[in-house]
Amino acid sequence: MAKNGEDGMGGAGAFRRRLLLAVDAKGYGGSGTIRQHQFQEAIVRLTELAAGAAGLDREAWLTQEGGDSLFAVLPEGASEPALVDSFMRSLETGLRAFNLDRAQEARLRLRAAVHFGETSPAANGFAGSAPVEIGRIRDCAALRAALDQLPEAPLAVGLSATVFRDVVQGEAYTTIRENEFREVPVKEKEYRGAAWIWVPGADVRQVDLGPAVLEGARHDTNVVRGSVDVGDVEEEAEVTGVHTDRATGDFEGYVKAGRVGRRANVTGFRQTTPGGES
Repeated sequence: MAKNGEDGMGGAGAFRRRLLLAVDAKGYGGSGTIRQHQFQEAIVRLTELAAGAAGLDREAWLTQEGGDSLFAVLPEGASEPALVDSFMRSLETGLRAFNLDRAQEARLRLRAAVHFGETSPAANGFAGSAPVEIGRIRDCAALRAALDQLPEAPLAVGLSATVFRDVVQGEAYTTIRENEFREVPVKEKEYRGAAWIWVPGADVRQVDLGPAVLEGARHDTNVVRGSVDVGDVEEEAEVTGVHTDRATGDFEGYVKAGRVGRRANVTGFRQTTPGGES
């Protein structure tokens, strides 16, 4: 944990309600050592530059870094509109400059989340419900999917319902219009809630997140998933989203179809047993 401000490492209750920021890099684990160094340095530098551009005192933040991630507790009185608006716009500009002339796989792309809630320093980070909630928003399936489906976007932002309501709704405190955000469910681990996501420079409302994402489906690596957009299905045709011969496990299948012809069979999931039976 990095001690940047004067809050120090007080015990439980040392913090009251504070403005929180969480950032994580997409695809960091699959990058080589040199690129990981570049990404880490860029995250530090670009967040510092964005804070300065937004009039936020970066030296007063209490932070916890994790290589490709950053969690920050801002000091009392820090401007929520500045973090949501000016900071994020500056961060997006900095990311585009960093990514200029880089191959797609070498670009730094971030998920960021903002929340306002109660937290206090703990032995290995921060305690309280607010750090948990902001982490779940940052890692939620909908925010990941939005970044996946907009490959030219370097930044996807998620706001807690509290921050969206108090800062964005009514368009009184930011230059970001309310209709640039999209409400999505957040169902990560034990957490159940909602968030409002925004991708600067893109219309996130037009992103096809898919039913599984909008219902807050898990993104575990051991889940077998499949989806297919087949358009119109001819008569007597057979279409399957997921076909597996695994006996057990978690499976998800999704088929998007247009007109379905007579006697056609459209199936989201089909399992074949070792004996060949479905």
